[in-house]
Amino acid sequence: MNVEVRHLRALAAIGDEGTITDAAAALRVSQPALSRTLEQLERRLGTRLVERTTRSLALTAAGKRLWEHAHRILNQLDDALTEASAEAAPRPLRAAFAWAMLGKHTVPLLRAWRERRPDVPVEVRRVDDPEGALRRGEADVAFLRTEPGGEFARLALMREERVVALPEYHPLTAQSSVRLADLVDESVVLCSTAATSGAELWPESARPHVFQVPGVYEWLTTVATGEAIGVTTEGTSHSHPHPGVHYLALADADPVTVHLAWPDSPAHPATAQFCDLVRHHLAPP
Repeated sequence: MNVEVRHLRALAAIGDEGTITDAAAALRVSQPALSRTLEQLERRLGTRLVERTTRSLALTAAGKRLWEHAHRILNQLDDALTEASAEAAPRPLRAAFAWAMLGKHTVPLLRAWRERRPDVPVEVRRVDDPEGALRRGEADVAFLRTEPGGEFARLALMREERVVALPEYHPLTAQSSVRLADLVDESVVLCSTAATSGAELWPESARPHVFQVPGVYEWLTTVATGEAIGVTTEGTSHSHPHPGVHYLALADADPVTVHLAWPDSPAHPATAQFCDLVRHHLAPP
């Protein structure tokens, strides 16, 4: 098919930026040149990758798949070129997560890694879609509170209890724990990018009003100002303490499994050693 690196960079930028104009600016090429590169890629593949109108641009299903593959290929190429440079230091191992990495275990784990491999720093990244970051080669490992896709190696690390986040002046803060039935008359806010607890926790006949906000900081602010309460996992209370938010145990909700996921063919040479340390660090005494 004679697909070149410039074709992949063009599609990656278009998918990232959302417009030909912004993608051309990011790549420092002219809009007509970028459009020609995209059209050439589509002709060589024999499929439409981008749906374009006068007002909008969107990747097709095939375009989205190739966009993710393009990112992974380009990241692997950059890594290979960096590794080949005699003067290059080892790049960090990138660990992605949506809200919380491992809660109270995060700092002890990272300290243990630093003692074991001071030559390979861990770069901790909060991203909206850590599984997507793995697919695009933007992360080497990901901590997930949802079941990883079948294309990844994975390790179930621990079961994490659910908690409820309340505004500090809420009457329920006087209790040591709450039950789902205590929350039916509340509004419950979810994070659209990383929610692990939704309306399905309650029976269909008795569910609270549920709505979404776009991110963790919006979620915390919504709870702190008293607009709603939140249901999350224990790791959030360690990673996101907030002066206006009080976390309480949720006594009758099932815990959430925390997974570690990584590509079947790891891009970073220290991936296996890092996963082994995580496994042993969380092993019961």
